[in-house]
Amino acid sequence: MTLGKQGARSRQQEARSEEQGAGINVAPAQGVFILASGYEAKQEVTEMQEYVIYPLVIGANETDQGIMTYLRGYGKRIWIPIYAFLIKGAEEVILVDTGLEQFVVPEHVGREHGLKIQEFEEALEDHGLRPEDIDLIIHTHLHNDHCENDQKCPQAKIVVQKAEYDFFLNPHPIDHRYYPDLLDGLHVELVEGDVSLRDGIDLIFTPGHTPGGQSVAVHTSGGKAIITGFCCNALNFPANAPIVASGVHTDAIAAFESALKISKMADILIPLHDISIGKLGIIPNVRMK
Repeated sequence: MTLGKQGARSRQQEARSEEQGAGINVAPAQGVFILASGYEAKQEVTEMQEYVIYPLVIGANETDQGIMTYLRGYGKRIWIPIYAFLIKGAEEVILVDTGLEQFVVPEHVGREHGLKIQEFEEALEDHGLRPEDIDLIIHTHLHNDHCENDQKCPQAKIVVQKAEYDFFLNPHPIDHRYYPDLLDGLHVELVEGDVSLRDGIDLIFTPGHTPGGQSVAVHTSGGKAIITGFCCNALNFPANAPIVASGVHTDAIAAFESALKISKMADILIPLHDISIGKLGIIPNVRMK
C-alpha cells in the first residue's frame, strides 16, 4: 500500500485524535542540551497514560548466540531482528530506536521466523506515518543498528543518556559499533540517570552493554512493559537459572546488574533483539498471556 503525503498525514491526524495523551513537551532545541538530570522514575502514579507498542522490524543480522549471552551459546548461529518500537497513545509520535538504514536479508528469513522485515519508511507507512512525522526518538543506546535512520526524522527530539552520547562522540576502539556522525545536526537532548520522561514513560539507566544504556518503561493495559536498553534475547532471562549478561559489553558486572534490575521491574519484558517480539505485532498481545 502506498500513501501520498496528504493521505499519510490525514491518517496520522485521525490516529492522534483517537489516541489522546498527556505528553509533557520540552522546548525545541538546536544541537545538544541537557533535558533532565538526577530525576527518579515514578514509582506510583494513578490514572497514568496508557500506551500500546508496535515492534517494527527494520532489518536483521545473522550473528552468534554468544553475542547475546555472555559465556553462553557460542557457535550457534542465529538471526536477530533490528527493531524500532512505535509507541502510540499520546499526541506525540514516539519511536524507541530507528533501526538500520541499509541491510540485505534473504527473503526466507522473514518467512521462516514470522517477521515482516521492512525499510524504515515502509514500516512507518503501515501506520500512516512518514519520517517527518516523528516527534520524539528515545534511544536505548547508540550502536549504529539502533540509530541509522535518525537523519530521516528532522523534526524529532532525540533523547539519549549523556554518558552514552559522550562515548558515542569519542568511542573506545574496543567497540566498533559507534558512528559519531550519525546524529550530526539533529536535536539531541541529554538525560542523566533514571528519568520520568512523559506520563507513563520512564527511562531507566541500565549501563554495562554500553556506558549509557537506558531501558524504556511504558505503561500499558498489561502493566509495565520494559524495552531493554541492552543487547539481549530471551536466553538472557532463563526461567529457572540466573540472569545472563549481554555477550557484548563494556562492563560485564554492570551488564549483569542491569539485566537483573530490569527483570525484576517488568510486567512485560521486551528483550531488545528477541525474535519472538516481532511476531507479536502489538504489545500487549493476547498471545503473551
